[in-house]
Amino acid sequence: MKLLLSFLLLVTAVGAVAQDNSPYQKKAFIRGTDTLPYRLLYPLNYNPKKKYPVVLFLHGAGERGNNNEAQLTHGAKLFADSANRLRFPAIVIFPQCPFTDFWAGIRVAKDRTDSTALQIDYPADWNISKSLGLVSQLIDSFASTSSADNKRIYVGGLSMGGMGTFEILWRKPGFFAAAFPICGGGNVTKAAVYGKDFPIWVFHGENDPVVDVNDSRKMVAKLLAAGAKVKYNEYPNVKHDSWTNAFAEPELLPWLFSQKKN
Repeated sequence: MKLLLSFLLLVTAVGAVAQDNSPYQKKAFIRGTDTLPYRLLYPLNYNPKKKYPVVLFLHGAGERGNNNEAQLTHGAKLFADSANRLRFPAIVIFPQCPFTDFWAGIRVAKDRTDSTALQIDYPADWNISKSLGLVSQLIDSFASTSSADNKRIYVGGLSMGGMGTFEILWRKPGFFAAAFPICGGGNVTKAAVYGKDFPIWVFHGENDPVVDVNDSRKMVAKLLAAGAKVKYNEYPNVKHDSWTNAFAEPELLPWLFSQKKN
């Protein structure tokens, strides 16, 4: 586990650039003695009497901490882009996982070598992590507000956040309208729990040296078998940072915001 976290932390932290995060408000979700920091982006010209889609984004291991800032390193720019905010008004939530925790339940089955990614198991019989449990309660709290369109709540994430995306989907079946996990993986036996007719767009780099591309391939196969509406992009010669390619997909946001639960 320590080896996995070291690799995920190193690789997801690479490529961070200075960006303006001021559109995202600093917030804290408190339950008892537990606090989950998060950043919140409201739509331009926000009207609390209107209903908006809600996007939950789960960051990678390299952005863990308690500064309520690092989780915006990857993906925040996409949603804060002024043109995107005008075209796709939405409430966007970026929670931050502490260094001591992980979004998903994972176990390293085999250590990495110079030519292979880590082999990871995703146990289904473990309790939900404290941080993902707080995220679950946080998104429930938004879903209960008058401003949330409960037919258009979405989840996505990268690396550790991609794993967390796959896990929260089976932890909360029927809750989300669509998902976009990037360079992650999950428990294939749980695909049937949420897969029927579920829209999901999966991304991975063919040469990912950290999270094996087969983790996404296996999930895609099982989701297809479960009747999910699957899109899959596997980028040739791309390593772990496939989120760069995913965020550059011109159809990602149009596809995401077009999804709606019956």
